[in-house]
Amino acid sequence: MAIKKSEIYSQIWAACDKLRGGVEPARYKDYILTLLFVKYVSDRFKSSDNWDIEVPDGGSFDDIVALKYKKNIGEGINITIGKLAEANDLKGIIDIADFNSEELGTDKEAVDKLSGLVEIFQKPELDFTNNRAGGDDILGDAYEFLMRKFAQDSGKSKGQFYTPGEVSRIMAKVIGIDKATDPSMTVYDPACGSGSLLIRAADEAPCEISIYGQEKDNSTAGLARMNLVLHNKGAGVIVGNKSTLSAPQYKNENNPELLKTFNYIVVNPPFSDKSWMDGITIPDSYGRYSEAVLGVPPEKNGDYAWLLHVLKSLKSTGKAAIILPHGVLFRGNAEADIRKKIIDRGYIKGIIGLPANLFYGTGIPACILVLDKEDAADRTGIFMIDASKGYVKDGNKNRLREQDIHKIVTTFLTMDESDSKYARFVPNEEIKVTNEYNLNIPRYIDSSEPEDLQDINAHLNGGIPETDVDSMAEYWAVYPSLKEILFQPLRPGYLRPAVGKDEVVSTITSHPEFIRHADQVDDAYFQWKETVTRDLMELSRDIHPKELIAKISEQLLDEFAQVALLDKYDVYEVLMEYWAETMQDDMYAVCYDDYEAGREIAYEYVTKKKKENGQTIEVKTDKIKGFEGKLLPKALIAAHFFEENVKALDTLRGQLDEVSAKLEELAEENGGEDGLFAQLDDLKKATVSARIKVIKKDPAAKEELAALKEYMSLLDAESNYKKAIKQVEADLDTKLEKKYPQLTLEEIRHLLVEEKWFAAIYSGIDAIHEAVSHHLSARVTQLVERYEYTLKECEGEVDQYEAKVKSHLERMGFAW
Repeated sequence: MAIKKSEIYSQIWAACDKLRGGVEPARYKDYILTLLFVKYVSDRFKSSDNWDIEVPDGGSFDDIVALKYKKNIGEGINITIGKLAEANDLKGIIDIADFNSEELGTDKEAVDKLSGLVEIFQKPELDFTNNRAGGDDILGDAYEFLMRKFAQDSGKSKGQFYTPGEVSRIMAKVIGIDKATDPSMTVYDPACGSGSLLIRAADEAPCEISIYGQEKDNSTAGLARMNLVLHNKGAGVIVGNKSTLSAPQYKNENNPELLKTFNYIVVNPPFSDKSWMDGITIPDSYGRYSEAVLGVPPEKNGDYAWLLHVLKSLKSTGKAAIILPHGVLFRGNAEADIRKKIIDRGYIKGIIGLPANLFYGTGIPACILVLDKEDAADRTGIFMIDASKGYVKDGNKNRLREQDIHKIVTTFLTMDESDSKYARFVPNEEIKVTNEYNLNIPRYIDSSEPEDLQDINAHLNGGIPETDVDSMAEYWAVYPSLKEILFQPLRPGYLRPAVGKDEVVSTITSHPEFIRHADQVDDAYFQWKETVTRDLMELSRDIHPKELIAKISEQLLDEFAQVALLDKYDVYEVLMEYWAETMQDDMYAVCYDDYEAGREIAYEYVTKKKKENGQTIEVKTDKIKGFEGKLLPKALIAAHFFEENVKALDTLRGQLDEVSAKLEELAEENGGEDGLFAQLDDLKKATVSARIKVIKKDPAAKEELAALKEYMSLLDAESNYKKAIKQVEADLDTKLEKKYPQLTLEEIRHLLVEEKWFAAIYSGIDAIHEAVSHHLSARVTQLVERYEYTLKECEGEVDQYEAKVKSHLERMGFAW
């Protein structure tokens, strides 16, 4: 069975738990990622003759396993990893973590901690032997997962080594690296951190291109090197332990006094670096910082220092994307002078404003500057995107959704100006003359929503302003006659509601034009379904899942591009969310194991606690607690093949719910100090039974006895329903367990594609369409309620209540 991404994530994060207490979260990555690397290359070396990593004798994960619970395990792991590093020229890269460090504990504590860590990596969920479909892509994703988690846990000062994958993907796509045609072409990241951004960019190239990176922190540079190997990009060059600004390591092959130049550059440098000038003399020897060229950045802010380094490192036709804080767009003094010169030279092709709080090192909003030296002198303006509102909350950070990423990239690559509140091409004259070289995005794109104004005339004289109704023009374009059914003329400029506010929803959803629009949504979905079904029904080892989801997601966008009122990117998000949560693991499983994977069952076993090596651990027993289909859920199989059993189970559960509700109601009615159940300490069966015996012959307790007997009867009924449900569930489980291995390939294809995947996707799209009617009905109802009563009517009602209160007070003897 192919390794599932979710299972890898679960196990490697469990490994981190072994280090909690003693080891700083910022240091987890050094241990966990090193072991993950050793385990992966060891497994791959076993199963492949064509593998660019040599695993020497004494340098494999098996050698680490042999050290479990030995006193010298820490020293032994260091020696093992050292042999692997030496055999592959990885010294100072994969052997940075010290497994004999005191931070892991002393003596037995360290032995137990490291042994437990090794045991996690021994689990079958982390067996990479002979696993093509679950291999490079998924392991690389797992590495990215850990990087993200470490960045989240490390806090502001330590999270800068990782660029969120969503932002990396945007940068990789907007620089045009997909047009790279020659392996001699180069991509460079001068602040490469863990290498994630570099890898994303290289992945976009249609051919293998040369990779270069520099990272000041040596241990982080080691992570980047391992990251490259895990992504099958081991030929990439990463230099560590040197500052890019003061000691750039890539020089011109013919003249070491000049910087090497690159075809593509991507970089997420540290924001507003106050010590960027350390080790640099002005003007610097590489021609980056000089008043005679583009200028010298402020001494205490290095944002433009990184931008100038990038520009100097680009070939004459080179392209780059750099993440910088929004301040670079509008700050004055020296930065304003540099910005003017850069704009005048036409180096800036585009600016993409991002949401705030995306990055782990800072909460301030940032932007992507897209640079392009090719034809820079002829550039007539800058394409700007305000993507600051497209995100979702994810814990204490914001995160770009798949739909946000796709929208940004598509808008930029096509220079789409159809939504003026999102993007536009700004001509040079507007930038240079009107705004004096200030690039602050709100000066050019007004993304604010129009204010919902109150109409005083309507409040005074009644009626709904026609301008408010007309503001829903996108709905009336699709439902033209619905407007006249909901509203009728009252006086010039004002309308009256033609239906009661309680009838708005039913009027909209039953209208033929609304139903026709729903049919258009269904037509688009079923057309897409027909287009992609064959691909999903014929998965094999030759299929690359990531390429397939890219293909079918684009087809979904195409089908919904012309469906009014639905945002095609919302529909796209339905598919991509489901892909991330479920469909991706399913597809990798099928591509690796074929559709036979649908017959596989995962058993859950009862666990018990035992002492081992002085620690209390949980171990599995042979007793089965339950099971679930690895690919096809039990509920899906049951609904398809055992409908009568499912109905019987649903009926019993409904009856149980009714009885439980009655029990709760009876307990509530008779509880409290004065209630019939006041003498009971609790409502357990034994307690109720004992009380019945005490009062059954007491004539004064007749009412209490009746209530207790009713409660007892309901308890018996509840118990019987629970027993019946348990028996039916057991019988159904027996049938299901027998059914899984009997499933035909055609049945598996149908269940997986039609009843699991398509059903979930359609449900999500249908929810988007339902939201259309909700938004329309909510707005109509809001307007009806807002102007339902005039000021005079409100005053009249107030006068009536005031008269009533005054009358009551007078009858009570109060006068004034």
